[in-house]
Amino acid sequence: MTIAKSKRIFYFDALRAFAIICVIVVHVYAVTRMHVMVDYAVIPSFDWIFSQFTGNCFRIGVDLFLMLAGALSLGRVWTIREFLGKRIPRIVGPFVFWGIVTGAIAVIISYYYGFPFVNNFDTYSILNFFKGVFLATSVGYEPYWFFWMILGTYLIMPIFNKWLLHSDLVEAEYFLVFWLITCLFDNTLGMTFPIKLSYFTCPIGLVVAGYYLRHTQRKILTNPYFALVLLILSSAITVILATYLSTASEMYLFDRYSILLCIEVMAVFLLFRNFNKFNINLNFSERLTKMVKKFIFMIAKYSYGIYLIQGLFLCIYRDIVPYCGYCSTFIEMVLLILITSMIIMYILEKVPYINKVIGAK
Repeated sequence: MTIAKSKRIFYFDALRAFAIICVIVVHVYAVTRMHVMVDYAVIPSFDWIFSQFTGNCFRIGVDLFLMLAGALSLGRVWTIREFLGKRIPRIVGPFVFWGIVTGAIAVIISYYYGFPFVNNFDTYSILNFFKGVFLATSVGYEPYWFFWMILGTYLIMPIFNKWLLHSDLVEAEYFLVFWLITCLFDNTLGMTFPIKLSYFTCPIGLVVAGYYLRHTQRKILTNPYFALVLLILSSAITVILATYLSTASEMYLFDRYSILLCIEVMAVFLLFRNFNKFNINLNFSERLTKMVKKFIFMIAKYSYGIYLIQGLFLCIYRDIVPYCGYCSTFIEMVLLILITSMIIMYILEKVPYINKVIGAK
């Protein structure tokens, strides 16, 4: 039996768009935070707090992608061959294509303009650079670890799908309770829980959470105000603790699978899912509403491709964008990376055959 083709659900597109923006924000934070390190004090500056907020609270991008994988694929009738035959080529093709294309661009601009991707231009050094591209170790290509993680997640998902097809949501809740325990001990406190719970650990926990939060009808989890309060509290506690745990020489970063960030990402998922229950009229004009939805759809559609090319643009803009204040420079770089990536994706989507491997869906 084939996987049923479902209609697009807008809040999924909105979550995917927000997820890739989070990824870009965190990567920009990683290359700009040195500008505010000196602002740490008993009462840190606004720029320092802004940096910690973006660096920690926006670390949920990958988590959101994992939750979306579970929400969209688990609990449906498909065979292993159908699932892997559809999902694996969708991530492998763009990974290989953009690794080769952006890697070649990185070598060229390093040779002609002195960018630090490649320092030596003999055959061995260039081949070693490309090896690092695909293994996520070369400069600018560290985010490619995501490919190997999501590949492994896809390989285990058929097992979890078979279980969830024959289970009710209470059994999923049972799994998620122990998953949260591993988030607390292993990924937050850095302690090993006395009971061996590695079977419940991330990233598969987030995949199951995505499935569960999409389908649950528990009253509290369908209340948008609960999601909003949970989001505000988890974000506030994250920033406060990060500030307390930081020093003048090192900004504290929570693990992306820590309990606070997992609570935050679930709150974001629930907020997007239940947002229409706020009864807020955002239709200022029909034309503007269509434009906003189209823009969100485009970001969501290109999200995987954007993920694979944003590292190159990040390294380029880091060196050429003049520093003119932390917040303004930060926002400028985020927008430049997002818009440039989208333009490249939009152009290549028009090219026959190439459009099949750029990561647009």
